[in-house]
Amino acid sequence: MPAATEHPLLRHPASCCAAVRTIAASACLTKDGALLLSYDVRGELGRIRIPETLPSGADDGLWRHTCCEAFVAAVDGSEYREFNFSPSGQWAAYRFSAYRNRDSGFVPPAAPQLDFRSDAAGFRLTARIAPELLPAATAFNIGLSAVIEAADDSKSYWALAHAGAQPDFHLRQSFTLTLDRP
Repeated sequence: MPAATEHPLLRHPASCCAAVRTIAASACLTKDGALLLSYDVRGELGRIRIPETLPSGADDGLWRHTCCEAFVAAVDGSEYREFNFSPSGQWAAYRFSAYRNRDSGFVPPAAPQLDFRSDAAGFRLTARIAPELLPAATAFNIGLSAVIEAADDSKSYWALAHAGAQPDFHLRQSFTLTLDRP
């Protein structure tokens, strides 16, 4: 795996979460153009609602519960992709032509590969996104984020950066990580 720098995700000030101490995420591109992501959530696992394990497959609405997300845009374009990864093993991939303008006809040409591991101190979710799932580009702006659902049904929203008064991971100003395609 190529070297990747871990970046702290920040909790949006409009949300709270006593169950999570820290979330660190990393992203890197492989020589074949795949995007490798890792999310390390540290806290009190017993106070975080983790979806039950299901067969791997595409599903909508994963963001309503604990999930990790990535937003990937070409540096020089308005099109972007949204990826949701659930600890359950389910995933979602969406294509947008512009801010929240979803292409409802998009059919992902491949499935991301997920791995989820937990221990008493938290969990780690890793994902590999095949190159054909990414926008055509030589460089990407990436937003890494997570939604954490606590055992008391509250939710907190974590990201590299928060550009709005309310949590909104789709804001391009939040795509603060830049990676060049090898």
